[in-house]
Amino acid sequence: MKFINKIFLILITIFVVTSFLSMSFASDTKYVWSPLKSTTPTSTSVTNVDNNNSLNLESGAAILIEQSTGQILYSHNVHEKLRPASVTKIMSILLIMEQINNGNLSLDEQIPCSETAASMGGSQIWLDTRETLSVNDMLKAICVVSANDCVVAMAERIAGSESAFVNMMNEKARQLGMTDTTFKNCHGIDEDGHVTSACDISLMSKELLNKYPEITKYTTIWMDSLRDGKSQLVNTNKLIRNYKGATGLKTGSTSQALYNLSASATRDDLSLIAVILRAPSTKVRFDEAQKLLDYGFNNFLYKQFAKKDDIAKNINVLKGINTSVDIAFENNAGILLKKGNENGIDQIINLPDSVNAPITKGQKLGEVTYSSNGDTILTIDLVSTKDIEKINLFAMCKKIYSMWFSFGRF
Repeated sequence: MKFINKIFLILITIFVVTSFLSMSFASDTKYVWSPLKSTTPTSTSVTNVDNNNSLNLESGAAILIEQSTGQILYSHNVHEKLRPASVTKIMSILLIMEQINNGNLSLDEQIPCSETAASMGGSQIWLDTRETLSVNDMLKAICVVSANDCVVAMAERIAGSESAFVNMMNEKARQLGMTDTTFKNCHGIDEDGHVTSACDISLMSKELLNKYPEITKYTTIWMDSLRDGKSQLVNTNKLIRNYKGATGLKTGSTSQALYNLSASATRDDLSLIAVILRAPSTKVRFDEAQKLLDYGFNNFLYKQFAKKDDIAKNINVLKGINTSVDIAFENNAGILLKKGNENGIDQIINLPDSVNAPITKGQKLGEVTYSSNGDTILTIDLVSTKDIEKINLFAMCKKIYSMWFSFGRF
């Protein structure tokens, strides 16, 4: 048996050495770009935005966007700086979720209540300085009943003080391109200079929902309880109960801000965010948010061609320790479409027939383009799914050594 293993290893070694020599002296080949898929008839992409208030909204400002791309479908006074009230808490929740994701917080961690947090007033669950509440319960109270005491307690835990947390909020706003926004507190109680816009609220809502979709575990709660059933919670967002596909997100109202809402919903792979600011009544804010969402679902659809990390093709690798590599989509490939226009999109995947090693994981090796009437409307990079070393004497020895262990020692 040992003799057979030796003979087999010798044959493998000869094969690998021969392959190495042939690869080492092979001439470089030019990239040959070719289509992977033929034309697929779909709808033409959305290019026009309704910004004429054709829905006759009473609210001071409004916007409707597609959640994954942020594409604006309807806009009305979207950059007017207005008081957001408790819609502010979307940014606070976003920072809390970041801390959980980074490992700086856990859902089970018990959070104490300071005198400052206990004295907040407004919407609250009446936290007591002698009690603690888990991060999970804090999030539930913030998302469902907009608890000011809980959001201040969380701000103090994360940043040491509310003011330091507000600095984090403003820095995150700058990172997200929220140019109309200045936060003065983490809860939304009226304060001079504490302003944002419908556009900016849509930006932070999109970031929260796209990056931390698990937040909908909290924002879709209609009724729940805390403190072993002693504290009852009923969601301030009435759309959660009566609008099909509602996923959140946050209400807000004060005497100066009037009635505000960031409402999100998903139907048939289309996710929308509707923001209403300065509605004259709570009924109007829900009615007009629903009107925006209905407008979106009735007129648009989202066509997904591929998901991030889907394999597009396997191509040959020259001069590499591996002879081929899978090529994947770097990001989701999807297009927002206007209903009624059912043809016109071409999908072409451009990749070389072969590529020379070395290759690094995530390296761009091609791209897929989607076009309509000859105009490119979407381009997604195609990337290598793994590292591939260039074959050399050292790499060849490693491969032989690996093969030796694969077939047993002798």
